[in-house]
Amino acid sequence: MERRPVMNDTLMALIVTVYLISFLFPSLLLPGALSWRDVTLGLGLVPAALIAGERLYTLITSMFLHASPLHLLGNLLYLYLLGGTLEHALGSSRYLLLFLSSGIAASFVHSLSVLLFDPAALTVPAIGASGAASGVLGGYVYLLSKGRLPSPPHPAAIGMIALWFLYQFLLSLEATFGSSEIALWAHIGGLLAGVALSSLLIPAGSRQPQPPPAL
Repeated sequence: MERRPVMNDTLMALIVTVYLISFLFPSLLLPGALSWRDVTLGLGLVPAALIAGERLYTLITSMFLHASPLHLLGNLLYLYLLGGTLEHALGSSRYLLLFLSSGIAASFVHSLSVLLFDPAALTVPAIGASGAASGVLGGYVYLLSKGRLPSPPHPAAIGMIALWFLYQFLLSLEATFGSSEIALWAHIGGLLAGVALSSLLIPAGSRQPQPPPAL
């Protein structure tokens, strides 16, 4: 029996728990907070603060906050379909490192993009695990391209990967011809970080099992 991807399951459970607490019992996450908005202002990633070297703890805390059920479920779906396989390929500790590092990289890329292209948003908090989830997707795609996944990809996983790239394309059009509240560059930064990290973290000798010969 294949072991459970304990780290991926734990991350998903933590994300759901933090989401519920942020709306139902916000003061448990941030003393004195009266609402989800207070939690977001206190624990979200503010680009201006990051650029100034302040509130560095929000590089982590912001990953576990989400704005809506759709925002939450979208990230959980990618972790559910891709994260377990990637954890089996990398190992639990390496998978956690990739997840957190991709999210942190996404925050830096987002902050830089805001500084360059949308300075008015420098004080707007950014939240969500989208950068980290994009890193998981990047790692999955890299290992898939190298034939180093521990099991053949599920069709649903391939479909979600295609949907991710389509979504980024649509976001780029929206940003080009209007404005968008979605952090496109955070997604791209997370993706690239996941690709780079998976190439470094994959254990030596791991590979995708070959299918049995046809009879």
